[in-house]
Amino acid sequence: MKIHHLQLGPLRANCYIVETAPGRCVAVDIGGDSRLLLEFLKMKKLRLSKILLTHGHFDHIGGVEEVRSITGAEVYIHELDAHMLTSEVHSLASDMSFVKFTPVTDWTCVYGDCYINDGELEFRVLHTPGHSQGSVCYVCGDALFSGDTLFCCSVGRTDFPHSSASAMTYSLNKLYHLDGDYKVYPGHNETTTLDYERGSNPYMKQFRGKND
Repeated sequence: MKIHHLQLGPLRANCYIVETAPGRCVAVDIGGDSRLLLEFLKMKKLRLSKILLTHGHFDHIGGVEEVRSITGAEVYIHELDAHMLTSEVHSLASDMSFVKFTPVTDWTCVYGDCYINDGELEFRVLHTPGHSQGSVCYVCGDALFSGDTLFCCSVGRTDFPHSSASAMTYSLNKLYHLDGDYKVYPGHNETTTLDYERGSNPYMKQFRGKND
């Protein structure tokens, strides 16, 4: 599995382009700078088929509509965050972004834990609320795309409207007890591994020794 990485949008959120078959790919989060992504796809001769969103905050969806309208890619988001795709307020763009908000006009909702197939790959959707009500992580092979749920030695903020510290604890426990190790591709900052976070992340300390 080949994974490319771009930092897009006003907060330089991580966008991951995952090749799912020869000449075919999906993107995980598009925070802005849609033209940069489109040029990258052209350079690599890749056709974008799906856009998988980890949540609905502006810094992860800012470039989605332009890319979707040009490529025809299907957009996937959890049902509880879908309202953010059309709302400058609910996406936090009105308070935190200096870039014009462009609402997304077409998407598919995912519900709970499910699977999305593309090309030769299967993405397992894990509902991981906390940073937002509809935050999800995507598991594909040995890769875990964690959005703003899990960072290297940290976690996403839980002081936004509809964020929840108790829900974040639930979600971190869920990730902690996944079978095996994964390379973690977070929404911001550097990559890490799930085993490293199990042992080093202070927010996962409470789970150590429980049901291991």
